[in-house]
Amino acid sequence: MDIADARALDDRDPLAGFRRRFIAPGEHDRVVAYLDGNSLGRPPLATRDRLIELIDEQWAGRLIRSWSEGWLELPAQIGDRLAAAVLGAAPGQTIVADSTTVCLYKTLRAAAALRPDRTEIVTDRHNFPTDSYVVDGVATELGMTVRWIDSDPASGVTVEQVAETLGDRTAVLLLSHVAYRSAYLADMAAITALTHRHGAVVVWDLCHSVGSVPVELDACGVDFAVGCTYKFLNAGPGAPAFLYVRAEHQDDFAAAIPGWMGHDDPFAMEKAYRPAAGIKRALSGTPPVTGLIGVEQGVALVEQAGIDRIRTKAVELTEFVTALVDVWLVPLGAGYGSPRDPRLRGGHVTVTHPDAARISTTLIERGVIVDHRPPGGIRIGLSPLTTSFAETYSAMEIFRDILDGATAG
Repeated sequence: MDIADARALDDRDPLAGFRRRFIAPGEHDRVVAYLDGNSLGRPPLATRDRLIELIDEQWAGRLIRSWSEGWLELPAQIGDRLAAAVLGAAPGQTIVADSTTVCLYKTLRAAAALRPDRTEIVTDRHNFPTDSYVVDGVATELGMTVRWIDSDPASGVTVEQVAETLGDRTAVLLLSHVAYRSAYLADMAAITALTHRHGAVVVWDLCHSVGSVPVELDACGVDFAVGCTYKFLNAGPGAPAFLYVRAEHQDDFAAAIPGWMGHDDPFAMEKAYRPAAGIKRALSGTPPVTGLIGVEQGVALVEQAGIDRIRTKAVELTEFVTALVDVWLVPLGAGYGSPRDPRLRGGHVTVTHPDAARISTTLIERGVIVDHRPPGGIRIGLSPLTTSFAETYSAMEIFRDILDGATAG
């Protein structure tokens, strides 16, 4: 395999044209390859244009009138588009709201309230830290116990492990669909069905799958889900997250953070809280309009590309990197920290090394933007709409040279 092979793959890539729809870094930024789109996606050109329009025409021109001319409807409208494009969810169940952490807190509290006679929350010990912090916090607030699944950090939580941990005291199971370290893709359908057989409800964290892996929330019978929008959806730093509440749970959804936007009539200015019907009761404060514009344009790109084509390219890119890791990096002391089967792998590949922190810093200094996840992981994030095979090849060459130099030294 050489650079010509990589360029040939780019020539055949049906999504190659989407790269031109993103703002490229300037030459002074010395970016050889951006392989961290699973942490922060690149900015779409359309987002810049739409934000300028928002500021010049709506904010400056229509001023406060814009709230009643469309702004207030954005969370639900964009939520429905997101649901149709990537979540496999019918309208009226998804809304763009707060940060992932806040959305997770809301859904966990609501999920626990559905099982008031049960006392345990089950989650993965190696889940993303904010998930664990929220679980601990909710358990403390409600006097519940946390049961931890000891998954393998190089893979993820299996159906068998879930079966061993669930019991008649389990109220809620919280898992990530794609593990943030290894990219392990959990079996959502089987785990959700198993959870329901035990009488519990499930909350899925979709942060590392939304926009990269097709999701079927309705078909899998998922109760609740949350996810960020600034990774594969390219909505921008700190863009608002979304939450999904299955239609059958919405009447019983207890607002952990009741706010005026979740009120049945926000502008009635009533003293007592009266929850809105449907998914809007999951809202709390004023919608972040500038952030919502980023979500809107990121979703539009995914709609146009098609989630199945995105997934196909994600598999091709991760297989491409896997081959180079095996040929170039493993002989130089690196390890492979992701599932080998592409059907069990999300949109990134993790390379392991005892000196991962220093190597990550050196890669970034040489223009290969990756991220380090302790203790020894270097994540190669492959965003199908913005990542080419040629830049990936060049990045892996630099990776090889850094390891070769360390070995020689």
